[in-house]
Amino acid sequence: MFPLLPFPTPREVIFFMLVLSRVAGIFAALPVFGGRRLPLRIRAITVFMITLVCFPALSVTPPEVPTDVFTLALLAFSEVMIGLTLAFITQIIFAAVEFSGQIIGMQMGLTISSILDPSLGTQNQIMAVVQTLFATLMFLSLNIHHLFIRAIMDSFKIIPLGGWHLSGELINFLVIRTADIFIIGIRLAAPVMVGLLLTSVALGIMARAFPQMNIFMISLPLNVGLGLVILGMTITIFLHVLEVSFGNLNGQIEALYRLMAKGG
Repeated sequence: MFPLLPFPTPREVIFFMLVLSRVAGIFAALPVFGGRRLPLRIRAITVFMITLVCFPALSVTPPEVPTDVFTLALLAFSEVMIGLTLAFITQIIFAAVEFSGQIIGMQMGLTISSILDPSLGTQNQIMAVVQTLFATLMFLSLNIHHLFIRAIMDSFKIIPLGGWHLSGELINFLVIRTADIFIIGIRLAAPVMVGLLLTSVALGIMARAFPQMNIFMISLPLNVGLGLVILGMTITIFLHVLEVSFGNLNGQIEALYRLMAKGG
């Protein structure tokens, strides 16, 4: 069975649109692909082509065709929610990276500076944008996007069309994963936080010992310079934390499969 060749039945069209809804949900929240960096037309074509490729390989039983538009809309909404939930765990890591960038920028005294964030299309703090770009490169170099393309096929084996189930365990799992924003963010920002904290203590002691010294004029360039030096020296720690976080995604996706499936 191949979609739209040559004259699909209404049942096949509905089946194809439901699969398209799940794929669109994943790519809507997936970093790099879900931001404003890619034009909407390119994203729509990408989602359609991936659905077109995956559709013939799906060995699932199509659901009963709804008799009214409202039921069909609810069914499509549930498929979109499956995709959004699967991609949400990746957004948590990127939110943690942005959070760490905000902390580092505040410690370095760069809170007043902001540039355009290409992933969101909005103004953001400069260190948060830099950290996000590093995370994006790591995301692509580790082929995490391949993991989610494979997750599209695997999800239909465990969660049938229309089989999305919102349970208390699923909500609890997502809440716990959301708390990782602060945990991962602090881990990423810890080297700079500790280094600049010690610098602030040293400058405070100098200010008490030499009251005539203008500590403010010294601290601003010193914090920026030391912050950049510490970032450069601890870049391997930053990448290692990201690698571990991205490596845990496979197990988290499998846990979401079980929680979203009926009876899971």
